Amino acid sequence: MNISVSDLLRLTNPNIIDIRTVEHFNNNHMPGAKNIGMQALLLNPNKYLNTRETYYIYCQRGISSQKLCQILRSQGYNTISVIGGYEAWLLEK
Repeated sequence: MNISVSDLLRLTNPNIIDIRTVEHFNNNHMPGAKNIGMQALLLNPNKYLNTRETYYIYCQRGISSQKLCQILRSQGYNTISVIGGYEAWLLEK
């Protein structure tokens, strides 16, 4: 599943996860996003996610987040990839 930045911005209090590096996150990120690295989510998703919540995950361009979301969904997590990632958000904001 995917969501556009414009649709994401219409949601109330979405759980947004930025899987980019800490340096990129600290430079700028979507409002309300939490920074959790891709490897951390792959290795120990139950530490950060639960199966009752929906998470909107983005990376720089939307490619890595789409792959990660597919893996996490196969493990029972409700994850949605943000189309175009951070770069799409920059164009939309």
